[in-house]
Amino acid sequence: MTDMQSRTTPLSAGGEALGQSESFLEFQERLSRVAPVERPVLLLGERGTGKELAANRLHFLSRRWQGPFVTLNCSTLSPTLIESELFGHEKGAFTGAEGRRKGRFEAADGGTLFLDEIGAIPLEVQEKILRVVEYGSFERVGSSLPVEVDVRIIGATNADLAAMAGRGEIKPDLLDRLSFEVLFLPPLREREEDIMLLAAHFANRMAFELGRETLPIFSVEAVSALEGHAWNGNVRELKNVVERAVYRAEGEFIQDIDFDPFRSPFARPGPAEGHAPEDIPADIPAESAARSLRSAVAALELRLLRRALEESRFNQRKAAALLGLSYDQMRGLLRKHGESLRQRPAI
Repeated sequence: MTDMQSRTTPLSAGGEALGQSESFLEFQERLSRVAPVERPVLLLGERGTGKELAANRLHFLSRRWQGPFVTLNCSTLSPTLIESELFGHEKGAFTGAEGRRKGRFEAADGGTLFLDEIGAIPLEVQEKILRVVEYGSFERVGSSLPVEVDVRIIGATNADLAAMAGRGEIKPDLLDRLSFEVLFLPPLREREEDIMLLAAHFANRMAFELGRETLPIFSVEAVSALEGHAWNGNVRELKNVVERAVYRAEGEFIQDIDFDPFRSPFARPGPAEGHAPEDIPADIPAESAARSLRSAVAALELRLLRRALEESRFNQRKAAALLGLSYDQMRGLLRKHGESLRQRPAI
């Protein structure tokens, strides 16, 4: 099977879109609404948020679902190769072109072409893409004969396309034509309710892959660590972290979560290691020193939460902003400390 053939089949195993958070459900609703509309769509999101999965879902919810779904990561090809890869070439068009070759646009005829990292496409190639969007035709490299195609384009990137257009790195005309709808994929930090749902899914699938007979169980400490992590790598990072934890666990009970596999166990401690970070408030309750780490963290959370609520006059969204949290994260803290917040603090 060729690479192009392998990329025209639907995503199956590992391609689930799971979530129950408000931001995830809202994104899925917008995606479902635009899927049947025969217009280009841009998917913007951080790395690891599932842009290709979203593009695949757009295709299979559209009227083109029986047609091919062809993908191309534009950042993996040199500027000299990307034109031939997209539009194909004739025999003798350049050194090494021993025969006619169809490009991705022809392969996607009647279906969807997903251009990942669309901001990496050179300006001269963008001009040809604009012609396809406007007129539905192009010429192969080394030919002057038009080739007509019926293709829906879905583009994706984590770059600021509007800023790139302002710098002259993207043709504004092309950006206008491709941005019929722009969907922003929510990062995992805005999907707090989905973290353990996804973690359980990845853990169960990893256990099955390892041939284990029992399903993994996360300890309270493991859950707290997973829910409190920043997840800069989003769902892809969560998948790696959880699968590593399952693989390393001796039984079904998962306690240790390793967020940094590159941390050397032989590294020497730095000169400042062992000292309290400077940004920890000085008014941590003195009695916290005698508690477990978990209790001390809970006491600090409660104090900062109470202070933020008082400063914001108990406006939860403003309090969340003061704490640098999303609204969903703020609601999670309120649920966690609700009973303690109703009690008057000790004087």
